[in-house]
Amino acid sequence: MTDAPASNNANGRLMRLASYVAVSVALLLIAVKLGAWLLTGSVALLSSLIDSVLDAFASIVAFVAIRQALTPADKEHRFGHGKAEPIAALGQAAFIVGSALFLSVEAVRRLWSPQPVMQQEIGIAVMVFSIVVTLALVAFQSHVIRRTGSLIVSADSLHYKGDLLINLSIIASLVLTGWFDFPLADPVFALAIAGYLLWNARGIGGQALDMLMDRELPDEERREILALAHAHPGVLGVHDLRTRAAGPIRFIQMHLELDGSTSLAEAHEIADAVEAKIEAAFPGADVIVHQDPHGIPDAPREPNPPAGVA
Repeated sequence: MTDAPASNNANGRLMRLASYVAVSVALLLIAVKLGAWLLTGSVALLSSLIDSVLDAFASIVAFVAIRQALTPADKEHRFGHGKAEPIAALGQAAFIVGSALFLSVEAVRRLWSPQPVMQQEIGIAVMVFSIVVTLALVAFQSHVIRRTGSLIVSADSLHYKGDLLINLSIIASLVLTGWFDFPLADPVFALAIAGYLLWNARGIGGQALDMLMDRELPDEERREILALAHAHPGVLGVHDLRTRAAGPIRFIQMHLELDGSTSLAEAHEIADAVEAKIEAAFPGADVIVHQDPHGIPDAPREPNPPAGVA
């Protein structure tokens, strides 16, 4: 049988390593892209530089969130420290919006007054280097996600997967500008990237607010929870299912309806069995089950799962 504490410690070390590597890669790309932008003057390359700054910020946020997520609950924070993640994510979204607006202003200025892009070959070489380094980082993050199931590392990896598309678009911009004498391609691609950043900020901010406002888990997850509870032969009904998430931790509470003649010991065993099934399906979840006699009047009963779902 696997030693759970040892496994958790190993996962924690792997998650921390992923955050260290992500921050290191982002700082390396910032330095390389800064030099390339100063040499070329490309506003599309500036957009990539800004994106790398955002990546560094996001990876630092992920590093802090991982430290908080791995901090056990204490007497002042009995539900853990998971809410630090959405609070940090709101700051991240605001930072992304500010950067996208700055980039948009610079791109519009270049649309009105196009400027030549110098030494396009350097810019293209830097973008190819960025793609290779980012692919290596994404591959390592995918390995960590498979091993740990970390939602934080998964979210951080999304930034870098998006970077691959951005870097490819900047190569296209540099080619069109330098080799086909189409200088407007540079600011047009920069505006498109600014729009992409704003769209990402909207998604990040929305998820953070949902978590801070204790929004219920997605309907498919709630249906799975109900199916697992109803699958136990001793459970006659379920009511008052309440769910929420705080960082990587899901909180699940429900009332199980049992036969009124069931002994306290038997009711406890049924509740433990249901909790174990849910915790197996949602690793790391905090599950609380209350037992009630079946047939409580006016109980806000949850619907039975569809036939064949268990």
